[in-house]
Amino acid sequence: MSSLSKKMIQQEERPSYTTGDYLKFLIPSLIGVLLFMVPIQGADGITIPVAYLANQINGLLGDSIPSITVLIMALSVIGSLIAVIFKPGFILDSPYLNKLLNVSKFWVAARLFGTVFAIITLFEFGLEPIYSENTGALLIYDLIPILFTTFLLAGLLLPLLLNFGLLEFFGALLIKVMRPVFKLPGRSSLDCLASWVGDGTIGVLLTTKQYEEGYYTKREAAVVATTFSVVSITFTIVIIQYLNLEQYFIHYYLTIILAGLVAAIVMPRIPPLSRKADTAYEGTELKAETNIPTHTTPVKWGLNNAIKKARTNNSAAAVVKEGVENVLDMWMGVLPIVMAIGTVALVIAEFTPAFTILGKPFEPILALMQIPEAAEAAQTMVVGFADMFLPAVIGSGIESEMTRFIIACVSVTQLVYMSEMGGLLLGSNLPVSIKDLILIFLLRTIITLPIVATVAHIIF
Repeated sequence: MSSLSKKMIQQEERPSYTTGDYLKFLIPSLIGVLLFMVPIQGADGITIPVAYLANQINGLLGDSIPSITVLIMALSVIGSLIAVIFKPGFILDSPYLNKLLNVSKFWVAARLFGTVFAIITLFEFGLEPIYSENTGALLIYDLIPILFTTFLLAGLLLPLLLNFGLLEFFGALLIKVMRPVFKLPGRSSLDCLASWVGDGTIGVLLTTKQYEEGYYTKREAAVVATTFSVVSITFTIVIIQYLNLEQYFIHYYLTIILAGLVAAIVMPRIPPLSRKADTAYEGTELKAETNIPTHTTPVKWGLNNAIKKARTNNSAAAVVKEGVENVLDMWMGVLPIVMAIGTVALVIAEFTPAFTILGKPFEPILALMQIPEAAEAAQTMVVGFADMFLPAVIGSGIESEMTRFIIACVSVTQLVYMSEMGGLLLGSNLPVSIKDLILIFLLRTIITLPIVATVAHIIF
């Protein structure tokens, strides 16, 4: 190619941008980074501004949030029943309402059960196992209020991360790492960063929106959501403090990173994730990630793509409308599912020996790895599927620091837990099933346990 041809291509791919174009990318993106990714010191430790603001709203609304969420769940069920049974035109003819309310019979039933469980818990009538403090009450008074306010703020503010070029910029910078190592687009690095600093739920929301808009294939979306929606720094601190191992926090966090990276490299290459189709979300055209031209740098290419993306947003009202729709999607589509699945999982964990029995096969494995108190630790290897905090609760009575350290690390690297993350995944449009989540949970446990155990033997 002649130097003249190269120069002409470069001029085409680097059009002249105004100061306003740069600011249109930079200002919203920097605000998004500040809100979702910059750690700040809160009253209860390190957090991010979105989580801090969510806590402030929780404090203002106080005890009214459970009642508000029950009302939202009830509206979700009523709207879904009307859409599915009567099929009114105003719902079916609206792309947004049709997607929100006209769901399959399975999801209508799940929304119904979640709402019923929430009402039983709120008014404490019916079966006590449903509304006890470690089952329904744990969800509706502790978890659901956090999700309610996080969904409110994240839904309204996610367009700052999604719509103004930040993903395009990150994608260009990290495509050469994410694609060969994790078999993912470069833009997925932002999901991981938002989860790591903020919260796994924010990572799931980011992934869902990008999947629905055609930026991820089914396989990529499933991999990102179940591999990179990691537990926040804040929650890892809670776990290690509960197990009285604060003095080992650095060892603990480095072990989590090591085990998590190995799992992130292995999981996309084996079933069930490797068998997901490389096709777009139904009714969406796939927006494939383009390689960086040889004549330009990742920074220049990323900046070029970012400004092009930012330029497409010419209406503040459209951005606000998208934010409001995000909030309603999560409130009406996800909250009842989290309540339904979370309640069932916690009732099984609390009132049946199911997880104790399921944990039995891990006894000889832990014993072979020379882990003290193997019998007591075995059920913690599987009970995390119900709720990520349960392994720490059960393991807190174990005397061996090594065993408690292993429980803390494995419970965090397993990632999939039904009381929150599992419910979010199943309640979204992401291409994962309950069978997938069970397999992913077990595979992550099998992959990370030997790594964690080896490190623990070195430390202790």
